[in-house]
Amino acid sequence: MTTMPPSSANLRGAVDLSSLVHPAAPPAGAPSAGPVPVPSLVVEGTDANFTGILELSSTVPVVVGFYVGTPSATLKSVITKQAGAFILATVDAQANPQLQQAFKVAAVPTVAAVIGGRPISLYEGELPEAEVVEVLKQLSVLAAQSGVTGTVTPADDAAAEPAEPVEEPLPPHHQEAYDAMSRGDFDAAIAEYKTAIAQDPRDQLAVAGLAQVSLLARLKDAGAADLRAAAAAAPSDPDAQLAVADLDVSGGHVEDAFDRLLELFPTLDQPGKDAVRTRLLDYFEIVGADDPRVVAARRRLTGLLY
Repeated sequence: MTTMPPSSANLRGAVDLSSLVHPAAPPAGAPSAGPVPVPSLVVEGTDANFTGILELSSTVPVVVGFYVGTPSATLKSVITKQAGAFILATVDAQANPQLQQAFKVAAVPTVAAVIGGRPISLYEGELPEAEVVEVLKQLSVLAAQSGVTGTVTPADDAAAEPAEPVEEPLPPHHQEAYDAMSRGDFDAAIAEYKTAIAQDPRDQLAVAGLAQVSLLARLKDAGAADLRAAAAAAPSDPDAQLAVADLDVSGGHVEDAFDRLLELFPTLDQPGKDAVRTRLLDYFEIVGADDPRVVAARRRLTGLLY
């Protein structure tokens, strides 16, 4: 992985879940019923042409892959299998400093997205194809909630990669949870993930899904300003600090959330410590066990426990 100038923020593992909790209003000019023609499903994005690419984000999510050298073949392959549900813009980060700064790219490869003109952080580094597909499924949920439900079709179908077999369907409870999230029914999604875990306690995707949708449910009717004001007024109240930590994780500020709870932890009674430990474990599932920030936070938590 190539590190970019230090002025940019690190995006690793930071999915902006706040967009799912508080969906953006549907963009002006809803997409037409038919596919919108585009030159290609994979385009080169530059500082000069990105405004035109951005306009497509009112029709489909625009996935933006920043790289130095060769763009990700895996990401390109996955995008071209999605039947025009996404556009991929590949961006040479070093050659396009304005875009690098606008998306706060700290290292490459970094993958972000734009829906209805709104930038969203996705992930850093290379992911296996199955994980990229899962990220795009979550992006589709966000797009639907933001009113971005169109499709595009390449002007030259012969230039597009040949269609490949449709991916394997999700397990039944995962699909039910995904559908429930799409319609904003977080309680139903929680129930489906709990059922999946009861049937197979080793189902890590269900564990991570439960942690994520539980976070969304807690924040569904919350106001950011009110949560932050309550936390500032009661710095020793675990409930208030847990609520604002949820807010930080939902916006991708996972280090702030980890630091807040780990600094609070030694001051709490046993029930408070149990609540904070449980919430941190949920955050670890959301961000990813291999993320270096999770590794560091888990090490700190272990030191506080023992």
